[in-house]
Amino acid sequence: MTVVAKILQSKPDTTVHTIRPTDSVLSALQLMADKGIGALVVTEGDAIVGIFTERDYARKIALLGRTSAATLARDVMTTAVRFVRPDQSSEQCMQIMSTGRLRHLPVVDNGKLVGMISIGDLVKDIISEQKFIIEQLEQYITGTH
Repeated sequence: MTVVAKILQSKPDTTVHTIRPTDSVLSALQLMADKGIGALVVTEGDAIVGIFTERDYARKIALLGRTSAATLARDVMTTAVRFVRPDQSSEQCMQIMSTGRLRHLPVVDNGKLVGMISIGDLVKDIISEQKFIIEQLEQYITGTH
């Protein structure tokens, strides 16, 4: 069972990209496109005040006829932010994501934003664990351990 801290360590880039509530949706989308990511944490100082995701854009901008340039992040961000701690397991994260239908979880340690994990990070970790178990079982069965 892998913990979030280990998943964060395995990521090639651990930068958590953030925006302010007063940033335009257009600037948020540009940052997401530039970084190849699907979510941004919305912060005021050190406080997490929301999360802005591709889903927020699709449902709260495009479908409602708003424009990205004229809409602020605070008007469309999700304010009920679920987060995890570095000591939580990948299984706990999968449960939170499945139950909440979430794709991204900020990681908070002692009140400080320290990372972000995605459903893709968790899937990659689970595949790696399963591959290791299969290799161990193959070695045991063939007697090459």
